[in-house]
Amino acid sequence: MTLTQLNYMLAVAEHGNFTTAAEKSFVTQPTLSMQVQKIEEELGVKIFNRGTKPIILTDVGEKIVLQAKRIVDEASRMGDIVSTEKGFVGGVFRLGIIPTIMPTLLPMFLNTFTKKFPKVDLKIEELTTENISKLLNQGHIDAGIAATPLGEDSIIEIPLYHEPFVGYIPESKVLIIEVDDLDVSEILVLEDGHCFRNHVLNLCQVKQKNNNRFEIKSGSFETLIKLADEGLGMTLLPYLHGIELSKEKRKNIRLFPDPAPAREVSLIHSKSQLKMPIISALRATISSIIRGAIKFDNIKVILQ
Repeated sequence: MTLTQLNYMLAVAEHGNFTTAAEKSFVTQPTLSMQVQKIEEELGVKIFNRGTKPIILTDVGEKIVLQAKRIVDEASRMGDIVSTEKGFVGGVFRLGIIPTIMPTLLPMFLNTFTKKFPKVDLKIEELTTENISKLLNQGHIDAGIAATPLGEDSIIEIPLYHEPFVGYIPESKVLIIEVDDLDVSEILVLEDGHCFRNHVLNLCQVKQKNNNRFEIKSGSFETLIKLADEGLGMTLLPYLHGIELSKEKRKNIRLFPDPAPAREVSLIHSKSQLKMPIISALRATISSIIRGAIKFDNIKVILQ
């Protein structure tokens, strides 16, 4: 069997449909089906139960697909080994970044990285933490930038920096805010699915109350800031987002006393450790830039 055949088989396992798998693999459906059938004939077993919709793996098929993933990953590593030996940093690299990090961090390092490593074809996508983990495990992206720890055995986390939280409180004479004084029912928070929402709720150490004057589902810090400006509450922001506000709005930023609550931001990748030269280059670039932007020595990491 060939690597091409294994990739066809993995595509069917992922999509549960031969037609979709063929489209994603850029081949005709008969060609893909024939190659998958050749694997089954060579092994003398049925890998897929074709009588279901979507198509599912047989018991032995699950074990075969797991081994196929390992083989394809290890084959990819050969190119990485050669690149490392030659000191070459290049090739396609797919990176996922969560929404509460991407708008502030990406502009800080992207220009520097692309100029320093012009042979890297960087493909960047904004994804939730859940989707980053899923796509990493499926091999569809090479790395992610997310708030950690995630606690997943299949993923390696490389901490990049710790980002403190700040309060955004218009028309307040209070210069320092205390964690113990926070009331989550008065805080405007992001909608479910954003890890920063979980950070805020865990910081307050209470559940969302049902006595709010209104209910809002928003994935935008800008929306929460505008609502706060209208006197509808306060909100918490990541530090990098706070310092990017206009001079006028920065007057509404309030800091926490030491140790400041913060989130851990990490570069994460699969344990297969593919494309490590690019991952190392990305880590070094971000770390060198972020040191000049965040200068908090005493912080307390809030878990998700």
